[in-house]
Amino acid sequence: WMRLRAPCKLRMRFLPTGWGKHIYFLTNDWVFLTRFCFLTEFGRLDFRFRYPKVGCLMLSLMCSRCCQNILLYFDDSSQWPAVYKRPEKNCYQKEAVLRPENNQVINLTTRYTWSGCVVRVLSCVGGRSFRSVRERWWYIALSKCGGDGLQLEYEMKLTNGQSFWTQHFSADEFGILETDITFLIIFSMVFLLSCYFAYNLKGRQLLHTTYKMFMTAAGVEVLSLLFHCVYWGLYAREGVGNGSLKILGKLLFSVSFLVFLLMLILLGKGFTVTRARISHSGSVKLSIYMTVYTITYVILFIYEAEFFDPGEVLYAYDSPAGYGLMGLQLVAYVWFCYAVLVSLKHYPEKQPFYVPFFTTYTLWFFAVPVMALIANFGIPRWAREKIVNGIQLGIHLYAHIVFLVRIDRPLACRRVHII
Repeated sequence: WMRLRAPCKLRMRFLPTGWGKHIYFLTNDWVFLTRFCFLTEFGRLDFRFRYPKVGCLMLSLMCSRCCQNILLYFDDSSQWPAVYKRPEKNCYQKEAVLRPENNQVINLTTRYTWSGCVVRVLSCVGGRSFRSVRERWWYIALSKCGGDGLQLEYEMKLTNGQSFWTQHFSADEFGILETDITFLIIFSMVFLLSCYFAYNLKGRQLLHTTYKMFMTAAGVEVLSLLFHCVYWGLYAREGVGNGSLKILGKLLFSVSFLVFLLMLILLGKGFTVTRARISHSGSVKLSIYMTVYTITYVILFIYEAEFFDPGEVLYAYDSPAGYGLMGLQLVAYVWFCYAVLVSLKHYPEKQPFYVPFFTTYTLWFFAVPVMALIANFGIPRWAREKIVNGIQLGIHLYAHIVFLVRIDRPLACRRVHII
């Protein structure tokens, strides 16, 4: 169970989609609670709301009176986008866009049969099934227009069917757990194979820094996927995951990406290909660049965590932070191009290595930004997160396998380019 106490000055946090207990004492007369993408036939909302018919707000002499409403908006342009973050509209105007024939207003009073309310302290226990022609986002808000604010205690449970793999998941999250488990197994195999290669390289005294960086990136990727799988597994079982596990998984994913990126730039500059060390000036420039890149990356990561607005943003790359991360990757590609071109200028005999290396990882650099743009403008909103998750993991797997098979084949080929 979760408990959240909000002061009169509203600061909203995204409500998990499983059961969670929350208490609000607010001066607002309309507030966004949560969102969920329901299936076409099996969507279900169960709720428990409890509030006094007459009661005074904390730290205020104003009194809240019956009755409050649960508002169910869907993702049509005339519904949720027409009311969310529209300060020019008052509470009544935000309620007016709802369609009575769709039963989109649940009046929390004994006069409304479906509310499940009982007298005195209004305790409302009920539910609502959702059916539509396609998977659709629903946004749940609370209102008491013309009153003195909201005072209530509530719990909500939003589900899609009864299967372990779907029950507590929003439809846009279907398949994420299965996808993460699959890639965890594959990345674990890649990491174990890289360890086997490293053992043979060490025996030949060819285990150099770039290969160690590759192993680090692969190992951290495995840990990232492990934390994500545990998070989604707990979420599937209980409907409320451990947010710390998800954040740690994201951080490790970012670390893996940054280590792999640094390795590519070092290889582009010729480290362990044409030279055994980077010049002092080159090391300083690279250190400054990676420090600035990492700090910017962390800032965007924090920005996403703090200012992610579930009322507007459906997944990470559909936000300013997401566009910032895509921009950073393109900036890194410019540095990568510069490093490779300088190496080819001074060592043209290394073309057999650098041409396929440059071509292969050019695809990697552009894959995520292109994928995100296609998702934002070409994939249905309810399917974006799960599709992007799978494609992004596939892109990372492609980069690791290409390095392991094409660039670093100590057993398959006696002539190894980079070591």
